[in-house]
Amino acid sequence: MRARRLVALAAAATLGLAACSSGGGDDDTDAGAGGDATETSGGAEGTIRIGIKFDQPGLGFQDGSDYTGFDVDVARYVADALGYGEDQIEWVQAPSAQRENLLQNGQVDMIFATYSITDKRKEVVSFAGPYFVAGQDLLVAADDDSISGPEDLEGKNLCSVTGSTSAQRIKDEYAAGTNLLEQPGYAQCVTALISGAVDAVTTDDIILAGLAAVPANEGKVKVVGNPFSEENYGVGLPKDSDQCEAINEAITTMVEDGTWQELLDANVGASGYEPNADLNPPEPDACA
Repeated sequence: MRARRLVALAAAATLGLAACSSGGGDDDTDAGAGGDATETSGGAEGTIRIGIKFDQPGLGFQDGSDYTGFDVDVARYVADALGYGEDQIEWVQAPSAQRENLLQNGQVDMIFATYSITDKRKEVVSFAGPYFVAGQDLLVAADDDSISGPEDLEGKNLCSVTGSTSAQRIKDEYAAGTNLLEQPGYAQCVTALISGAVDAVTTDDIILAGLAAVPANEGKVKVVGNPFSEENYGVGLPKDSDQCEAINEAITTMVEDGTWQELLDANVGASGYEPNADLNPPEPDACA
């Protein structure tokens, strides 16, 4: 059964993070699928190039030739619905700053990479979905009950990555006395949190949940669970793509057959994170 196969892949992915929580290589963009061609090939011909993050545990993560995470498993499900088997997927690294260029230049066919749907982005690319609604939240020490929202960060130390606007937003809109610490990546922010150098880390809640689900971090940190923004994660497509309707149908089926919840649990369930139930799972928007 397709759903069971994907959940098995996701479960294996979660276990695999124990050995690679410090990050994987970024020079291999070919999927290293197991099994023989009759099991991993679909009905469509050729390959499909899918952009994902390579450095977000629980969402999009590369460890050698293995690709894991919720975004990755949703992409596998959608690709399967479009007729592409595992060995027909070419995984392409899609850093945030390069996503529009990758689609516009024809380097990928679609992107699943915590890609928020915005009006500005829709001027140059198209979207299917959303398939998940995230929100900015906080990661704190597992035994810290003093922080329940951004207002509680007054006088406390907050970490985010260099170039991100999320920490500055808290300082500007919620707690002017917050002390900001920037790190090159979120893994370094979590290290600072566990060591006590900072009191909280901020970005989208599911990204924080993926970090909390890394075996080395389990039981040491927790997502506060009080999101204060709304980020609709969509499937990025080239402007001239004709795949939106088919992708939306696949997302709807994925929710209805229970696979959406199974994949979410398998990839970030260890963190104890529960998404905003008022917004998740979402219904895909009508295609433009």
